[in-house]
Amino acid sequence: MTDVSAQGPLPLSLLTKDARMNRRNSAETRFRFYGLAAIGLSLATLVFMLWTIFSDGVSAFFQAKITMPISLSAELLDPQGNRNRAEMTKVTTVGYNKLLAQAFAAELAARGIDTAGLKASEITALISKDAAGDLRASVLANPTMVGTTIDVELLAAGRVDGYFKGRVTRETAERDNQISPAQLDLVDRMDEAGLLQSGWNWSFLTNPDASDQRPEAAGLGVAILGSLYLMILVALMCVPVGVAASIYLEEFAPKNRWTDLIEVNISNLAAVPSIVYGILGLAIFINFMGFPQSSSLVGALVISLMTLPTIIIASRAAIRAVPPSIRDAALGVGASKMQTVFHHVLPLAAPGILTGTILGLATALGETAPLLLIGMVAFVDNYPSAPPDGFLDPATALPVQVYGWAQRADPAFIERSSGAIIVLLAFLVVMNVAAILLRRRFERRW
Repeated sequence: MTDVSAQGPLPLSLLTKDARMNRRNSAETRFRFYGLAAIGLSLATLVFMLWTIFSDGVSAFFQAKITMPISLSAELLDPQGNRNRAEMTKVTTVGYNKLLAQAFAAELAARGIDTAGLKASEITALISKDAAGDLRASVLANPTMVGTTIDVELLAAGRVDGYFKGRVTRETAERDNQISPAQLDLVDRMDEAGLLQSGWNWSFLTNPDASDQRPEAAGLGVAILGSLYLMILVALMCVPVGVAASIYLEEFAPKNRWTDLIEVNISNLAAVPSIVYGILGLAIFINFMGFPQSSSLVGALVISLMTLPTIIIASRAAIRAVPPSIRDAALGVGASKMQTVFHHVLPLAAPGILTGTILGLATALGETAPLLLIGMVAFVDNYPSAPPDGFLDPATALPVQVYGWAQRADPAFIERSSGAIIVLLAFLVVMNVAAILLRRRFERRW
C-alpha cells in the first residue's frame, strides 16, 4: 500500500457537482433573477410613468380654434378717425367683445349653421374670453388695420377644447354651468362646416399664465423664460466658485483638521433637504437683505447654495481621477505647481467637471420647494424684461408652474400641468445629452 492510498479516499473533483455546489449555483441563479426582476420593475415603472404623463399632456400642445373674418369697424374702434394709439386705447375689451360677437354671428349665418334655441351670450361663450384681449393688442400694435377685414384665428373656450379632446362629454355638460348639450350640438355643426378645428398650439409655449376662467389661454412663456434666467444666474454663480474651490481643496490646500472640517461640511450641505435652503433664502435674501420677492435673482441665489456642494464634490472627483503620474511627470520636467494643475490636470479633468456641472444644473432645474418658499408660486402674467433688469422682475419657473396648475380645479389645467412636465423633461434630456457630448468632445486618454 502506497502513502497516497493510506491517506484515505481522494477529494471530489471540482468538475463533479455536489450538494454544496448545487446550492451555490442555485443562489447565483436566484440573485441574477432578482437583479433582472428589479431592472424590469424599474423599467416598467418608468414606462408607465412616461406613458401616463404623455397620454395626459400631449393634448396640451393642440388647441381647438375658430377661424373667421372680422371687419374692424372704424366707428367702434377709432371714433376720432386719427389712428392715434393713445386715443384707441380708450376702447376696452368690452368693445372688442361686441365686435367678436357680431362677426361670429354673421359667420354662423353665412355658413348656414343653425343656432336656434341658443341665446347670443351662449353662442359667444364658445369663444375664449382671451380672444378680445388678443384682438385688441393686435389692433393697437398696428392701428392701420382699423377699417379693414382680416382673417383671425381665435381660441375656442376651454370646455369646447375639452369636448374635442374627450375630456368633456354630454353627460358632464348636463351638470356643467359653463357648457350645455345644446352648445355642444352647435360645436358639432361648426366642426362639420369647417369653422372649428384643432391644430398645433404654439401659444402653449409662448403665452403667459392665465386666470382660472381661461385655461385655454394659459401658457409656459413666463415659466420658460424664468427657468432660463435661473439657469444663467446659477451657472454664473456656481461654476467659477465650485471649480475654483475644488481645485484649491484637491491640489493646494494643506491636509489638516481645518480642511477635513471643510470637506465634512461640504458633504453635509449636499445632503441638506432643499426646503431648508428655501427657508434660508427667505430669511436672508428677502427678509434681511430686502431683495424683491419672486425674482429670478433670489431664486438663483437659493438654488446656487443648494447646487454648489454637488458641483464641488463632482469636480473634486474628476480632479482626483487624474493619475498621479501626470503630476509627477510635469513636475519632473520643471513645471511649477500652478502649471501642472492648469496645463495638465485641469484639461484632463474637464470632461468630468463639465458632466458633473451640467448634471448639477439639471437637478437644480427641477427643484420646486425652495422656489415656493421665496414666493415664485405667485401668479405672473407679465414677461420679465431683458437682463440685467429682468433678473429683478417677478418670474416663475417650470416646476413651480407645474405645481401651480396641478392645484387648480379645472381639468384643463391638469392637462397643461402634464404638458409642462413634458417640456421640463425635454429640457432635462437636452442638458443630459449636452453633458454626454461635452464629455466625449473633451475626453482625453492617458
